[in-house]
Amino acid sequence: MWRRVAILWSVLLFVALSGTACVVWMPGRSWNGPLRPLSDGQRAVCARLEGHVHVLAGDIGERNTATHAALLRTADYIERTFGEAGYSVARQEFRAEGRPVCNLEVELRGTSRAEEIVVVGAHYDTVYVCAGANDNGSGVAALLELARQFAGRPQPRSVRFVAFVNEEPPYFRTDEMGSLVYARRCKERGDRIVGMMSLETIGYYSDEEGSQQYPPPFGWFYPDRGHFIAFVANTSSGGLVRRAVRAFRASAQFPSEGVAAPGFITGIGWSDHWSFWQAGYPAFMVTDTAPFRYPFYHTEEDTPDKLDYERMARVTEGLVSVVEEMGGGRR
Repeated sequence: MWRRVAILWSVLLFVALSGTACVVWMPGRSWNGPLRPLSDGQRAVCARLEGHVHVLAGDIGERNTATHAALLRTADYIERTFGEAGYSVARQEFRAEGRPVCNLEVELRGTSRAEEIVVVGAHYDTVYVCAGANDNGSGVAALLELARQFAGRPQPRSVRFVAFVNEEPPYFRTDEMGSLVYARRCKERGDRIVGMMSLETIGYYSDEEGSQQYPPPFGWFYPDRGHFIAFVANTSSGGLVRRAVRAFRASAQFPSEGVAAPGFITGIGWSDHWSFWQAGYPAFMVTDTAPFRYPFYHTEEDTPDKLDYERMARVTEGLVSVVEEMGGGRR
């Protein structure tokens, strides 16, 4: 009797540990050494990122359908910046509560597998009464910088850089969420999207113990300091996010963590990657974990002075390798 009970518990423990390993294991090794001084190239990236955030969250500020003129001004800024990098911009226009809004897309056509498409996206709207420096001026800044760095550098797969409207409430997970409108239209056209990366709130870091929180049960497996960038996916996108983490760790001297967990767990689907899951596309989020670390999340205090632009630059440079991996151009 007791032997059978012991065997049963051993089997259950093995299954639990195996399941946990599938969720939290990521290839490569996270950087755990001191951060080295920025290179001249990284300093230039840092300056451009900070410039974008100051325009979005400083000059423009709150941007949503309640401040519709600011939302349109933001779209114009993104379109102009894409254009300055040499892209032709496509606006995907629709209406939300009777007001015109749009997603903005540029595409770098693939060289040998152009029918396979990679999407890199970030939302440019904010919650009400919030300048949105980190959420999500930081993500938009990285999106614009990545697009700039890949201009004239086509990958084997087609790469699209997309700025989404209406990620924040009251549109989150509704039919008027910009990324959901986009993903559904891609599905209707039969677009073969092989991976999507959502850049979501990537500008805040802390070396203090206890600065990082998690939804249960992740606190058992991850650091208690908010000094890393996180790669977050659902289980069906596990292969994609592991390849992304491997590429990041191979090139970036910056701490990173990854997870491929069931989408129903709190926080796993909190960005535009969720929309692509609904259309059956693999997708993941890159984030500083937002409310689990950032004390100014969705408040008036989410302002440009709160962000760490040097660490943002290190992360963005590392994401270049991730886009190359997704685009099929990394050797």
